[in-house]
Amino acid sequence: VAARGADVARGDAGADPGGGLRDAAAAADPEPAEAAGGVLQQGGAAAPAGGPAPGGRQPCGAGRELHVGGAGRRHAGAGAAGKGPPHPPSRLPAAGSHPPLTLCPQLGIRISLSHEKEPLGTAGPLALARDLLAEDGEPFFVLNSDVICEFPFAALAQFHRHHGGEGSLVVTRVEEPAKYGVVVSEPDTGRICRFVEKPRVFVSNKINAGLYIFSPGILQRIQLRPTSIEKEIFPAMAQEGQLYAMELQGFWMDIGQPKDFLTGMCMYLQALRAQHPEKLHSGPGVVGNVLVDPSAKIGANCVIGPNVTIGAGVVVEDGVRIKRCTVLEGARIRSHSWLESCIVGWSCSVGQWVRMENVTVLGEDVIVNDELYLNGANVLPHKSISESVPEPRIIM
Repeated sequence: VAARGADVARGDAGADPGGGLRDAAAAADPEPAEAAGGVLQQGGAAAPAGGPAPGGRQPCGAGRELHVGGAGRRHAGAGAAGKGPPHPPSRLPAAGSHPPLTLCPQLGIRISLSHEKEPLGTAGPLALARDLLAEDGEPFFVLNSDVICEFPFAALAQFHRHHGGEGSLVVTRVEEPAKYGVVVSEPDTGRICRFVEKPRVFVSNKINAGLYIFSPGILQRIQLRPTSIEKEIFPAMAQEGQLYAMELQGFWMDIGQPKDFLTGMCMYLQALRAQHPEKLHSGPGVVGNVLVDPSAKIGANCVIGPNVTIGAGVVVEDGVRIKRCTVLEGARIRSHSWLESCIVGWSCSVGQWVRMENVTVLGEDVIVNDELYLNGANVLPHKSISESVPEPRIIM
């Protein structure tokens, strides 16, 4: 499933710190989004061993259930915590006005779509998907779709059950809280007292990280109209003592812009180095943290890294230099090209002796001819580039 503005939330017992990056690859896609975000719901199942392929599209996983629908540009919902096994595809229950769509039926996946036909803000889409989210009475996750972290779903679900309130949100510490809206909470219990927008004096250095878990009761607060969950729903919940904060451990980054996507990728690779160094690529010509799908092919005399992810089926020909880049599934980088701080989309072809830098982003199926220079170019999908782009601009 590839949906702009939508992440897969995992209801598993562990956290794959790379999953969010690969799911959020669409954040770097320069193609404009016509529809806002999505609610995805996925029920209790472990992610595939090792997580999905780096730089690739999100694969199907065993025992997953997803509910997909509009939830504003930043929101992507997720699954009921602690669900049992999903319904077999042959016995999928009806989902009201949200008919199920089955994908990978051999793995027992149900996807239900809630279509947001007009923008409903960051809370309204939850009301739109009310019958999906409340059908079994279990808590459900809701995510902002443009963040990357280690996604502590199991810990968040346990925290939520322990305090018994209506909602829990994850907070992260920042160095300059005056730039953000901050969360003020009780240090012992995590109960949120209030929210302060861009405080002039220090009251807290914790901000909303965009990961939530809610009990179905929250749906009674939300009307089917454009509604901000941050400005309209959360303050009322905090006033009633029904909202709690759990502090995030490890890295966090908003990756809604291509330059931030690359920063988030670097953070993820560093976390992988600390936790699962065996997953990183090593060998001649590899510098620093590099993640390469086993199906990718890298030619002779290449220098790859630091901070590079190379997806499934990618071909890197001889003599290529790549650093601080994401190269997505099926792309080909031809010989003697030089790439720094770039995002190369699915099935792209970069010619010989090409130089690309300064957060150049290629949408899906872009062809860059030989011996060109691209400086900060943002190229929409299915384009062919036949001349250099010396200054940053969007190629439509």
